[in-house]
Amino acid sequence: MTKFTVFSFLLFFATAVSAQHQLSGTVQTRHDSSAVFGCTIYLNDGKRSTTTDSAGKFMFTNLPNGQYVLHTSCPDFKTAKQTTTIAGRDQFVLIRLVSRLETLDEVTVTDKQSDFGFTRMRGVESMGIYEGKKSEVIIPDQLVANLSTNNARQIYARVAGLNIWENEGGGLQLSIGGRGLDPNRSSNFNVRQNGYDISADALGYPESYYTPPIEAVGRIQIVRGAASLQYGTQFGGLLNFVMKKPVANRKFELIARQSIGSFGFYNAFVSASGTVGKLSYYTFFQYKKGDGWRPNSHFTNYTAFVDIDYHFSENTTLGFDMTQMSYLAQQPGGLTDAMFAENPRQSNRERNWFKVNWTMPALHFDHKFNANNEFNLRVFGLYAYRYSLGFRPNRVASIDDNSERDLIKGDFQNYGAEARYLKRYSVGKQQAVLLVGGRYYHGYNHSIQGLGSTGKDANFNFVDTDQAIASDYQFPNRNVSLFAENILYVGDKLSITPGVRFEYIHTTANGFYGTITRDLAGNIINATRTNELRTNGRQFVLGGLGISYKPTAQLDVYGNISQNYRSITFSDMRIANPSSVIDPNLQDEKGYSIDLGVRSTQTTLYNFDVSAFYLNYNNRIGEVQFYDANDRVLRRRGNIGQAVIMGLESYAEGDFLRLANPLNPNLSGVIFVNVALIHSTYKASEIAGVTGNQVEFVPNVNLKSGVRLGYKNLKASFQYTYLSNQFSDATNSREGGVSAVIGLIPAYAIMDASLSYQFSRFRLEGSLNNLANTAYFTRRATGYPGPGILPSDGRGIYLTVQVKL
Repeated sequence: MTKFTVFSFLLFFATAVSAQHQLSGTVQTRHDSSAVFGCTIYLNDGKRSTTTDSAGKFMFTNLPNGQYVLHTSCPDFKTAKQTTTIAGRDQFVLIRLVSRLETLDEVTVTDKQSDFGFTRMRGVESMGIYEGKKSEVIIPDQLVANLSTNNARQIYARVAGLNIWENEGGGLQLSIGGRGLDPNRSSNFNVRQNGYDISADALGYPESYYTPPIEAVGRIQIVRGAASLQYGTQFGGLLNFVMKKPVANRKFELIARQSIGSFGFYNAFVSASGTVGKLSYYTFFQYKKGDGWRPNSHFTNYTAFVDIDYHFSENTTLGFDMTQMSYLAQQPGGLTDAMFAENPRQSNRERNWFKVNWTMPALHFDHKFNANNEFNLRVFGLYAYRYSLGFRPNRVASIDDNSERDLIKGDFQNYGAEARYLKRYSVGKQQAVLLVGGRYYHGYNHSIQGLGSTGKDANFNFVDTDQAIASDYQFPNRNVSLFAENILYVGDKLSITPGVRFEYIHTTANGFYGTITRDLAGNIINATRTNELRTNGRQFVLGGLGISYKPTAQLDVYGNISQNYRSITFSDMRIANPSSVIDPNLQDEKGYSIDLGVRSTQTTLYNFDVSAFYLNYNNRIGEVQFYDANDRVLRRRGNIGQAVIMGLESYAEGDFLRLANPLNPNLSGVIFVNVALIHSTYKASEIAGVTGNQVEFVPNVNLKSGVRLGYKNLKASFQYTYLSNQFSDATNSREGGVSAVIGLIPAYAIMDASLSYQFSRFRLEGSLNNLANTAYFTRRATGYPGPGILPSDGRGIYLTVQVKL
């Protein structure tokens, strides 16, 4: 009897163990059967959940026999509940979601959605709220563009109104602005990678010397000025690089890319990814080098990245990622207007160098308590330096006299943490979504400027003399922020999203600066040193409101108003530049931005967004030209006044071949048009001759248009870019003079073409940039890598071979 009982128990136990099954399924839209990506699926009481992939698929494993209830949560769709039963085998379910505005008698559309490579953020996505905000998402893998050089003109072509500086062909730095914001190293955007800051100092020095290789980026998220409440106070908004995710269904996947191109360009990129049990990983290494379009433009670049995630359960993930980047670039210097007209490829600087090293560790923790409550935490740090060395007199055409070079060394040690809590709840019969969060940031920069060696090499050491150090400053700063936004749905068509952000900022400048007097022969006759300690603590509250109205399932009418703020940087507080002085009474910039537009949503085959904006910019910081007591032409950096920038930004794209022949999925013909018409003016200024002037960095017309043709795995694209005249300073100077740091940036038009072919495990890519070999420039640099005009690259061809194993 005992033996029988034991045998029965073992048999029952074995049967129970073997009766573990999986419950999988696909989530689609009801109106066109397209996959719903990023939809959260909750099982029974919500303790287990998962998210649909790009094909709309999901899976729960290790489930015993029984009845299960699936709940969906997708911001743009009505919630759904589906009951199913597991009885001795795996179970598959198909869930069809209804748009918030969709009616059951709506005509069903079965066309395949086009791969534009460009979309926008959903109302709630990745622990962020974007309802009523102007947002764009770029998917690099779907573009036919020159990814190996990070060609910003092609990658960001569909983002309306962006002003892009192009002065080096290797894609080492990204410099984009918009709506009159200075594009310099994207310093007017809050630039992030995987949700954490990557700029030198988010408050004290918000310039991004590191740009992720686009070959490793899964999505680029851009949210305009309304992002100030969630991500920081910058006028430009958010620019977030979301790196590629680990492959979920393979233990190991290898991608190798080899690129060659004009001007000695070579790029090697290799990545590995996979999932082993509860552990997933993604890592890449990139080596890039080139000689540049102009002489004295050689560069070498190394970038490595690793992301390791451990899934404790379907609701809890802990991850760590690390980025390491370094590059050394020779700087050819700037040109005067006359030199550019004579030969834009010339260079009279061979001793100028720039070196950057960026190390960024980050820890991220994500947890879903249940169907309605989520939490994440990001802890991040930056340990970096940027060294610049060179001969940079105010007279750009001056021949290098082989004297001591100007050397600036900046070391950065930053760390911070940001936590977010997202709650879905109901107000009566209506849904609501609340996001609250907090952030602590500690920034520290040590900046030293002085005399470097007389050699030609990249020697970043100061000379050993008493007068070697011209300035030595420490810039510590602290930032504490609290923020909240809440989506309130009013019926099925209208949502209102109020938001608020509290900021405490404390900045310090502690150090000394020296003054050196020389005789006519250049000998030092007097040197003085002045100690300085400046502190600035302030706290303030920003508010904003977003509204979204969806009259039909395909349209979203949106609007928002948000306050913005930008603190003065440590380079505004003190830096020695032979052609520039700083106003000691410099104040922070303040203002607000307004967006009002209409865009397509949940559409197939076409996509559009047309919006008007208004940006009020108080205490705008800029530069004006003046003459000093010795009749030298200098620039004063200070608060220019109140700038008002308004305009129309429009983008439209459609697959005309699929619209004409929907039964042929192998054929595609996409046309896109992106145009921004902008008016800008200085409404008020205490500086003579500025009121009524056009704001710098604002072309009245910013046009990008193109076509992409595809047949099966062969794709080709052509792009046309045009920007009208723009000024580089508030006085609207047209002539550059001896320094060429201010003056007109003339209108230019550029054409690019790219080709891509996929077969088996291989992909071939080719790009021909600047087809007409147009001589143009987008930037007049005030310091490094100038000063003066920095010409953009002429015609170049690039080829890439990719293999996936």
